[in-house]
Amino acid sequence: MFAVVESGGKQYRVAKGERVTLERLPAEVGENVVFDRVLLLGADKDTIFDPSVLGKARVRGKVLSQHRGEKLLVFKKRRRKHSRRKNGHRQYLTQVEITEISRD
Repeated sequence: MFAVVESGGKQYRVAKGERVTLERLPAEVGENVVFDRVLLLGADKDTIFDPSVLGKARVRGKVLSQHRGEKLLVFKKRRRKHSRRKNGHRQYLTQVEITEISRD
């Protein structure tokens, strides 16, 4: 069974036992988190995207780590103006292991 959940404005396809890296969640390492914004549930031959059923669906996970991603370089240049800017960015991330997908 798999589910599509929304977290941080993005959608993720998750299954039980998977490790997913999401944008930072306000939880400590070892805490359990619940994703109640489930957009789709799927099994081998079954797919559920009915809002009345998905309103009760929950995906539970356990926070494994809080870390930062790779450094990205942001470089902006305006040609022939001798104008350029170089910045770096590292996103805060949370790694979650999915422990349970339930319909109710």
